Amino acid sequence: MSEKKLHIALLFGGNSSEHDVSKRSAHTVFDALDKDKYEVSVFMFTKQGFLLGNKDSMRIFDGEPEDAVVAEAIKDVDFSNPLANIQSLSEVKDIDLFIPVIHGNMGEDGTVQSLFRLLNKPYIGSGIASSAVSFDKDLTKQLLTYHGIRNTKYVVVTPENQSEYTYEKCAAELGETLFVKPARQGSSVGIYKVSNKEEFDKAIQDGFHYDFKVLVEETIANPREVECSVLGNRDIKASKLGAIRIPAEDAFYDYNNKFVDASGVVFEIPVELPENLTKEIQQMSLDAFRVLGNRGLARMDFLVDENDVPYFGEVNTLPGFTNISLYPQLWAVSGINYKDLLDRLIQLAFDEFEDNAKLHYDFVELGSEKLGKGLLTDEDKK
Repeated sequence: MSEKKLHIALLFGGNSSEHDVSKRSAHTVFDALDKDKYEVSVFMFTKQGFLLGNKDSMRIFDGEPEDAVVAEAIKDVDFSNPLANIQSLSEVKDIDLFIPVIHGNMGEDGTVQSLFRLLNKPYIGSGIASSAVSFDKDLTKQLLTYHGIRNTKYVVVTPENQSEYTYEKCAAELGETLFVKPARQGSSVGIYKVSNKEEFDKAIQDGFHYDFKVLVEETIANPREVECSVLGNRDIKASKLGAIRIPAEDAFYDYNNKFVDASGVVFEIPVELPENLTKEIQQMSLDAFRVLGNRGLARMDFLVDENDVPYFGEVNTLPGFTNISLYPQLWAVSGINYKDLLDRLIQLAFDEFEDNAKLHYDFVELGSEKLGKGLLTDEDKK
């Protein structure tokens, strides 16, 4: 008698700038999951945050135009139902585990993790608080700085303090060339490299389209971009390192380099660095993973300056998962192929769920209320 397959719900899409990237990742994950082990249902969050059912999501998987499928799916939905946006989950039964392949907003910010927690189901990746903090570049940097993990100097500009943080003030504190980026956004969307007041003001205003917190960071001269993948829950491992070299005429590794035209980008996987630098970056990656409370997986991004000093850039708790994405590629050169990596992540999700199930929540009945001295009684309130 064959063992019952695990039923996996693969969630993708989402209300973020990384919607189409998520679709690519989900395709690759779906194809790689061992169908002898797993029954896989797919659910796509639309750009408006509505969760399509398995059948409609598969139609988009199979190449039907997304907008047409979405319009047909929502035309008779009763949106007065408070659960309308997620009611399609009931289309399939007995889900054992969720795999969120949603990059950025709704996926990496703790939103879907909260849903999984309410459903009391295991899921791949970090928990609610860890996801939310890791997605917020300001909170991430605060924690890293507190724990002595090197990162670039920065200030946070908000609509309330914007008048205080002029280009002149930021340049005096951080240098004439600056990076401006929304605190909670991914895939380099809304990021600018600026070197004068006009560019600075424009970048700040555009940043406010994506978040009410905008980071202004110092720049690193002629940096190398280095990546490290981390795997595990509490017993964690760092992969070999990879590096990204962009065309000399480009200011930084932007959205176009990543997803539109990567023809001029060179990926060094693995990258050969001095042994002490490699070990330092791997250790910083493990330290950051623990400090941020990450679980399962994360890709850690670094900038390395001309003197081989690494600076922590950011953490991606649900990194890209296509065949050419850095997270799985770094594990491939470290000895774990794509299918085995997925199997490990699924087991880590079950392990974390079981660990959390051991936590106790005591419920104490209060009984009749007895007032302390100085508190008003009902008679006093008359």
